[in-house]
Amino acid sequence: MKCLIIAAGQGSRLRSLAEAKPLMPLKNIPLIDRVIDSAMEAGVDDFYVVVGYNGAKVRAHLEEVSRSKNIPITIIENDEWERANGVSVLKAQPYLNEPFLLLMADHIFDSKIASQLIRRSSENKGIILAVDENLQNTLVDMKDVTRVLVEENQIQKIGKGLESYNCFDTGIFLCDPELFTAIETSSKNQQDDSLSGGVRILAKQGKAGTMPINGLFWCDIDDPNNFKQADMYLSSLIEKCA
Repeated sequence: MKCLIIAAGQGSRLRSLAEAKPLMPLKNIPLIDRVIDSAMEAGVDDFYVVVGYNGAKVRAHLEEVSRSKNIPITIIENDEWERANGVSVLKAQPYLNEPFLLLMADHIFDSKIASQLIRRSSENKGIILAVDENLQNTLVDMKDVTRVLVEENQIQKIGKGLESYNCFDTGIFLCDPELFTAIETSSKNQQDDSLSGGVRILAKQGKAGTMPINGLFWCDIDDPNNFKQADMYLSSLIEKCA
């Protein structure tokens, strides 16, 4: 299974902790390494990573990860990293012509989420988004999280400012290459080149499914508070295993 990881953003709210957000260590392991490790545990064996801000440092790190873990990592440059995240997804279009996992370099997660998505690859047209139905999840930043309205496992609406919603976007997707066309359509017709814009196009076509994560762990490391929460959560896991 191929996996696309978006690692192009600036991460301005975490610049005090690391120059390049994907390389920020959490329990001495860089965020992007945690994402790669979880994906590998789920069955991914071929990685594509889009880099942008501080791309040279991220590239050098990924080249070392590729050598040390003996896994192929294709590094894709996005010199338009200041634009919406859908632009980073589109940069990978020439490399992906089959179903793929789509992940964010700053979203850490239980590998079981990805493995459950991968098992559904034969049925996927468009996208399947892993969603968190726990609206009281204390790890979620309500000011920044992307909210989703779902009916019968199909996305009806998605966006950060939704007033009516019943779950959260975890940033973990199983995608068909149709996603690329959807983002291009959203950019052309709606002047919206975000990933969510592409998902909205697919939702109108009935091709934006969901999979509940049923309490499995995920966390978007977006600011120092999220970082501290994730650090405390991982500490609690270490204590349980001791």
